[in-house]
Amino acid sequence: MNFSSTPNEFNNIEDFEHKPDSADPGLQRFALRLKTSMGRDTLIQKELDKLRTQLKCDRVVLYYFYSQWKGQVTFESLSNATLSIYGSTGADECFNHQYAQDYQKGRITAITDIETEAIHPCHQNFLRSLSIRANLVVPVIVSNELWGLLIAHHCQHPHVWNSAELDGMKVVAETLSTAPEIIDFKK
Repeated sequence: MNFSSTPNEFNNIEDFEHKPDSADPGLQRFALRLKTSMGRDTLIQKELDKLRTQLKCDRVVLYYFYSQWKGQVTFESLSNATLSIYGSTGADECFNHQYAQDYQKGRITAITDIETEAIHPCHQNFLRSLSIRANLVVPVIVSNELWGLLIAHHCQHPHVWNSAELDGMKVVAETLSTAPEIIDFKK
């Protein structure tokens, strides 16, 4: 498909957003929202891809809370496409108010091996269903609210998470927490 612009068309969102004779403020708001959304999506995907490479793990996902303690995997970086859990909504019956409060306070969870770790059977079965063997979870706090969870998975083998890996996850969570693309989109 070939899209050629005419004198009455705009070439990109920035052109439209600043076009002085645009009379439709609703369309301008839509263009701004689309621009912000695209910036947010690009930032998140870039950070997840970078993190998965650094951690040398199978999967890194962003679990976004769209409602109080209900969410889904909205972004993922994979070592193999067969590992996709995109759109997974999680086991809501396993994630209760206490877990949410703990993550809100900055809780980090590092599970070396779901088969030997003392975790609730509901959580263990859920992790098994996603082919997870080792799990690292860091909260993403935006404007003092639990916005999402940044999660890394090793699917084939147990993995002892080291301090550099935890620090890498914290850095990315902080980057997302303070990014204007996310803060502005949340408003």
